[in-house]
Amino acid sequence: MSTQAFKYHFAVVSRIPNSFKDHALRRKEPDQPIDIDLARRQHEEYVETLRRLGIDVLELPHDERHPDCVFVEDCAVVINGTALICKPGAPSRLGEVAVIRQTLRKELGLKIAEIDKEQATLDGGDVLWTGKEIFVGVSKRTNIMGAQAVAKAFPEYPTMTVMVPNEALHLKSYITVAGKDVLAVGKSRIAQQLLQSISESATYSYKTLTLEEDTAANTVFANNVVVHQSDNMIPKSFPVSQKKTLGSMNQISPMNQTAATTLQTLLSSTVQN
Repeated sequence: MSTQAFKYHFAVVSRIPNSFKDHALRRKEPDQPIDIDLARRQHEEYVETLRRLGIDVLELPHDERHPDCVFVEDCAVVINGTALICKPGAPSRLGEVAVIRQTLRKELGLKIAEIDKEQATLDGGDVLWTGKEIFVGVSKRTNIMGAQAVAKAFPEYPTMTVMVPNEALHLKSYITVAGKDVLAVGKSRIAQQLLQSISESATYSYKTLTLEEDTAANTVFANNVVVHQSDNMIPKSFPVSQKKTLGSMNQISPMNQTAATTLQTLLSSTVQN
């Protein structure tokens, strides 16, 4: 895998609505109430980090009707100038898709692919593209028909399914790309089970960066830089992420993150005519 596969020029993010504090979907209640002001400061820091990487960031206005609109990744899968518009598995999130479709088509000029099966569900958080192949987590939010839509939209890449346990949310809650042929993965039972499933079906081999906390595997690899959380959020994993040699890439840890926010972006390279 060439790092050029993860060379990006544009990113789409969404600002955080007030409704995020009390009405966003979550697997469990946080230990402390979400601090909306802190979440917004963290999001601004994240956006600034993307800009420092040379990425032109398009910020969508917050939409109070959709508390989860900050999680833009779930609304589209963007690979090589094609955007597959998702059908989120949570009915309350279906209304988020229209603005993402319009932005990717009109602002970035991407080729738009649609899911043609009515019963299909697909969250972008279940789609892991390694630069060589695609793994789709079949989860509470993504079904087999959604995975088939990914394979149809990106026929140039082998596409494999991975079963995500019911107690988990998304595949990429546990595994993300963290460098050239490198997967960051948490150390929990679920994370290691998902990694085993990927290893058994993969057509290529990958190095793994195993981290103590599952949340530490929430990374973004863009323009030869890995963006990850800071030491106060992942105290056990931070030394590993700093010392582990992952080729020639750089590392940056801009986020003083809480459970209220995750690294959420739609990334796109320049469209080639």
